[in-house]
Amino acid sequence: MSASLHPTLLSPLRFDKGLCELLLIDQLALPGEEIWRRYSDYQAVADAIRNMVVRGAPAIGIAAAFGVVLGVKAGEPLEQVIATLRSTRPTAVNLFWALDRMQRRAAELSMLSHHKQVEGLCTEAQAIWDEDVAMCLRMAEHGAKLLPPGNVLTHCNAGGLATGGYGTAVGVIRSAFALGHIAGVFADETRPFLQGARLTAYEFQKAGVPVTVICDNMAGHLMARGEIQSVIVGADRIAKNGDVANKIGTYSLAVLAKAHGIPFFVAAPRSTLDPKTASGRDIPIEERSTEEVVKIGPVRLAPVGVLARHPAFDVTPAHLVTAIITDAGIARAPYDTSLSALLLAT
Repeated sequence: MSASLHPTLLSPLRFDKGLCELLLIDQLALPGEEIWRRYSDYQAVADAIRNMVVRGAPAIGIAAAFGVVLGVKAGEPLEQVIATLRSTRPTAVNLFWALDRMQRRAAELSMLSHHKQVEGLCTEAQAIWDEDVAMCLRMAEHGAKLLPPGNVLTHCNAGGLATGGYGTAVGVIRSAFALGHIAGVFADETRPFLQGARLTAYEFQKAGVPVTVICDNMAGHLMARGEIQSVIVGADRIAKNGDVANKIGTYSLAVLAKAHGIPFFVAAPRSTLDPKTASGRDIPIEERSTEEVVKIGPVRLAPVGVLARHPAFDVTPAHLVTAIITDAGIARAPYDTSLSALLLAT
């Protein structure tokens, strides 16, 4: 079944084939309002990715694929369209994976009529979306039984809103709860964009999974009290050696989990694996506007003129990761060997 028609999925995007428009749920407005915004211009899609109207590595890749469709339909030079979309977010490798795939498909279609090119690219973008949903469902199947009984902690939002539908880490948790393997979820609020408090809590509430939001700096306390039995997160890029780039604050959780003897899992589709990047040292870390740190919406939290930093991601070393759950199976150390084998799996 097409991702756009799956009845049980919460997806951040839709595509109107009749009007050739991409629809994105405005994740900046959630959970207060569910606003769908329409895009018929690839540059507007690029802005939506850059400004985090759509976010989450797989969802960014899918949105960018449809952005290519819009650009080609408008007669814009393919190289310009690809370059604009590639420049939006530097850390999430799914973005580049999807754009490379669309570029290859465009080359294959180059001798056809303009209409046929657009039609073929639309089919390819839809395939990327559908395949992402299928990967999420397989990840959930592989990972659900790994979570030990009790409560699981997750960080940021690695759910349906961050993917084509169902989610990576959130998908694993949903399936584990449905099987009766876990009791409930703690969701870090995830400063400064509050994806955990706004989006992950929203998704679990809609799915009927018991969720408790905590401030990011509460995790160690709850681990020490024995209230957290596992941690699972998503990823924006996984290096060849198993180092994991994910939302800022992930590394701190991994260190805390190690100190308390708690397993730390990562869930990501194979499109997030980057065999061309040797280690986490080589992963580009996006630095976002400091205004996102000193303000929440229109409300200023810090004095005017105060300095701030906003690295959007951090890198968790492979030795802190218990296992990496992918659509092709579960990887364990040594990751350079196990991840390479999963990339070759059919």
